[in-house]
Amino acid sequence: MLKNKLNKKRILFFSVQTFNLEKEIQKKLEELGAEVHYFDERPSNNNFVKGIIRIKRSFYQHRIDIYYRQILAETKNQNYDYLFVNRGEVVPEFFLVAFRKDHPKCEFIFYTWDSFTNHDHPTTIIKYFDKKFTFDPDDAVKFGLSFRPLFFLDSYKKIQNTSVRKFKYDLLFLGTAHSDRYQISNLIVNWCNQNRLSSYCYYFIHGRLVYFYKKIFDKSFQLFDYKKLSFESLTTVQILGLYKESKVILDINHPGQKGLTMRTFEAIGSGKKMITTNTEIKKYLFYNPNNVYIIDRNNVVLDKNFFVTPYQDVSEELFYKASIEGWLNCIFVEKESNYWIKGID
Repeated sequence: MLKNKLNKKRILFFSVQTFNLEKEIQKKLEELGAEVHYFDERPSNNNFVKGIIRIKRSFYQHRIDIYYRQILAETKNQNYDYLFVNRGEVVPEFFLVAFRKDHPKCEFIFYTWDSFTNHDHPTTIIKYFDKKFTFDPDDAVKFGLSFRPLFFLDSYKKIQNTSVRKFKYDLLFLGTAHSDRYQISNLIVNWCNQNRLSSYCYYFIHGRLVYFYKKIFDKSFQLFDYKKLSFESLTTVQILGLYKESKVILDINHPGQKGLTMRTFEAIGSGKKMITTNTEIKKYLFYNPNNVYIIDRNNVVLDKNFFVTPYQDVSEELFYKASIEGWLNCIFVEKESNYWIKGID
């Protein structure tokens, strides 16, 4: 059904650049027969611009407006079946109004993998979309959006049942540097060292401007070790390599975020066990205490036995729905009413 829906359809796709996920989404849409015209949501993806937008978007609004007027001019005389906006961090309202006028038959689809408490700009534009989804169950209820968790890429399936018997790392953490992630991961790394378990942590930050701003205004950020931060994001190939060499994935969600991170679904796709601070995971259909170990971020307690027992596979249906194709099927074909969490549409 998904291939039939997307075959020979033209999609204008907006997304911020995030660990090359936008390229993977475009690639999958094209594999399914769509013609995709992609634009970065931001006028520029350098660290300075990302920092300005995150700290004070209004300082850069004029440049954003120019960028979107240029896109309007470029797309005015083209036909599109879908406008697909992923995240909606800076897409201006005037663009959506004008684009609708130019393309009245185009279906507008919105998805976000961020909570509105972190970025509230999308709340000003979601009214213009025909279909709208969020990964956050609370935002889904509060703003009347359809609920749809994230996904894993096809490449993660290739490292399932890997022949590697002795892993390089017992524990792996990959993530953007924010909130209490450093404190929690540091505690866990120390515990691993005490229990003769190996670990690897990679902390990414969107530029030095963001770092110094947070260093001044965010008390929790003052504990981050500058030498352990990276200003370059890992490629998909690098992430896959680290997953292949790791036994357990560590997931530390933002304290104000209830939606499950991408790491959760990458763990499902690659058949990896996971330690997480997100207690919301208990509500999900795939929750299995054998595969998922939940910790209290304020009182971290671990069990070495969790690293010993093997991973237990999820059902074929759930595995498909957790894949990128299952995600796109939900967004473009049929939403999954009450599939993931009971009571959430």
